[in-house]
Amino acid sequence: MLARLASKVQSDAFDVVAKFGAKADGKTDLKACASVTPSTVVIPKGTYLLSKVNLEGPCKAPIEINVQGTIQAPADPSAFKDPNWVRFYSVENFKMFGRGIFDGQGSIAYEKNTCENREFRSKLPVNIRFDFVTNALIQDITSKDSKLFHINVFACKNITLERLKIEAPDESPNTDGIHMGKSEGVNIIASDIKTGDDCISIGDGTKNMVIKEITCGPGHGISIGSLGKFQNEEPEESKVKLSNISFKNIRGTSALPEAIKFICSGSSPCQNVELADIDIKHNGAEPATSQCLNVKPITSGKLNPIPCSGPVPKTPSATA
Repeated sequence: MLARLASKVQSDAFDVVAKFGAKADGKTDLKACASVTPSTVVIPKGTYLLSKVNLEGPCKAPIEINVQGTIQAPADPSAFKDPNWVRFYSVENFKMFGRGIFDGQGSIAYEKNTCENREFRSKLPVNIRFDFVTNALIQDITSKDSKLFHINVFACKNITLERLKIEAPDESPNTDGIHMGKSEGVNIIASDIKTGDDCISIGDGTKNMVIKEITCGPGHGISIGSLGKFQNEEPEESKVKLSNISFKNIRGTSALPEAIKFICSGSSPCQNVELADIDIKHNGAEPATSQCLNVKPITSGKLNPIPCSGPVPKTPSATA
């Protein structure tokens, strides 16, 4: 699963990974979940090739992953048959930290990822995926050159992403920094996000979320979009697609004039969306604008662009 590429690594530290089920087959699940006592998996300093890994719970005790090295995905997109590279599934009481780097090596994918090539795009992996994760803290990790979204948060509860660094070239398509949906209690704090697409994008069913102290750019700003597009979007019982979302102290630039896009459905408008101290400039000749559909943000502090200052789109549109 982990293949050493460069740098000298102490054998005892590397054995910590091997102890929990790492094999050189590129697909073995980590077995740290089997430990009945709290455990720490250490990825030591060095550069490693990782073809695919899945940490799947439920786990018997809390788990920490200390990432100190650089983990690289295969550069060739054909190595992936589904959108998973590093995935954490159904894990509770989880922490990942360190100064390590997840390098998606996405340059080949960027050249082929076009609107016409949808089948190719459907198999591109997200750098780090959190699915059904509860009570988690992710700190000081770098995501670099993902082939698609950098971090995807789905159906998670009480998860904090703090002091992250996310980077991809200006021209990298569909490389949203952090995308989330159907999640509750998400905090994104003090992070630097530089991608070719949305800095932060939010899908349906997300509530009780705080995004603050974020530097964005040069991507496409912050986005709530496509809500009401699919019949099974949550939560159906309340008919509110997104609620209690706070954006505070967001700085940066957008490659598009529409630096803020809040596009909600007519039957299920977004509720309690807060904007406070926002300054996102368009890095072109036109001034930055903010699009709103079926949402009335609560505002305070300095705001650039002026909330809901742009033309209102007629129908919900995709954020990608």
